[in-house]
Amino acid sequence: MSKQVEFFFDVGSPTTYLAWTQLPGLCAQAGAELVYRPMLLGGVFQATGNASPANVPAKARYMDADMARYARRYGVPLASNLFFPINTLVLMRGATGVQLRAPARFDAYLRGVFHAMWVEPQNLNDPATAAKALAAAGFDPAEVMGWANDAEVKAALRATTEEAVARGVFGAPTMFVGTEMFFGQDRLDAVREALA
Repeated sequence: MSKQVEFFFDVGSPTTYLAWTQLPGLCAQAGAELVYRPMLLGGVFQATGNASPANVPAKARYMDADMARYARRYGVPLASNLFFPINTLVLMRGATGVQLRAPARFDAYLRGVFHAMWVEPQNLNDPATAAKALAAAGFDPAEVMGWANDAEVKAALRATTEEAVARGVFGAPTMFVGTEMFFGQDRLDAVREALA
């Protein structure tokens, strides 16, 4: 396929979860390839001076209501994670590791982690809880942790995060259609138009 949507994401973002529920169908309808680009949102924030909307109480309240509206619109579950924010370094290294070492299982990894983050929220800051979530998704937690600690995987996540910043990314989710950048799950209509 010549048409692509590059999806720069971090599983710790609830708006990324919402975008993820819609992008595969959107891309299939448009005859476009969805290219997953795992990045570390904390690294993006550090490099750009940006911060989570959760750090601004009025914005956090608005975002909670807005995300609930979009979840209803999309017909998908979304629950607040009481353990938010979660340090996603290991989870995003895990995503990169699965993408590099077991690409056929990448969708299953995302499904499992997003479920444990935003559908039946768990404290994925806790290694034992994260291991149970990975096992429930059909993964050997020790194998995923091995990938997450692999130097090549760490370098790949770092490189994608640096590329994202170099291309103007300041938050998640961010999608690219060619050189055109779209930030936020509420810009999926614009992504659809760009593909058309």
